[in-house]
Amino acid sequence: MKMGAIKLDAYKLISFDKIPSTQDYAHDLIANGNATDKTVVVAMAQSAGRGRYKRTWVSHHGNLYASFIYKIDERDPRLSYAIAVAIAETLISFGLNPQIKWPNDILIDGKKISGVLIEYARNFVIVGIGINIKTCPTVKEYKTTKVNDYCDASVSDVLGVLMKKIDKWRNANFADVRERWMEMALYINKMVKYQGRSAELIGLNEDGALVLRFDTRYVLTYGDEISV
Repeated sequence: MKMGAIKLDAYKLISFDKIPSTQDYAHDLIANGNATDKTVVVAMAQSAGRGRYKRTWVSHHGNLYASFIYKIDERDPRLSYAIAVAIAETLISFGLNPQIKWPNDILIDGKKISGVLIEYARNFVIVGIGINIKTCPTVKEYKTTKVNDYCDASVSDVLGVLMKKIDKWRNANFADVRERWMEMALYINKMVKYQGRSAELIGLNEDGALVLRFDTRYVLTYGDEISV
């Protein structure tokens, strides 16, 4: 059920109790010519939430499911890092100790608490963010956790801080974003698997590419997955 649209921190907030997907709703707004800069679509639950590579994002009531719409001039791979840092900084403000798993999964004590899906449509970017607050799904591939395992916070509490942190880090110098991302990133200077081969994860370059080292050869990647 639609709960209304209000202004909050210069954002237009469109809120639902439950919809199929905040990301798909954001795409529809853009396709219909109704999207504006700094619109955020929020749902208390989703029936068809999705993550990267069309993976299902289990979306029970009590968590934050939001898609932020921003007007852009061009695509920028560095945005992913700004968003990851913003989410991590949001969780830090509630007393949690997050780490970032390439490119923008957020972990607490080795368990996933947040994921990001960034998609482009026309002259907009849609930043989909899911944060486990009151519940966490059982996922075969990895362990999960939630904010309320560590502190008492509501969806509105987390959303209010998150909007401020996204604004801060989206507009920050990328050198500062890069430095903060690498401070919280997992596996820096450690061996990881990339396309079936072992490589050392060196860090990020100034353009937002992940730098991997195979013996004496360096490889840059912008979106491929790595594992350990």
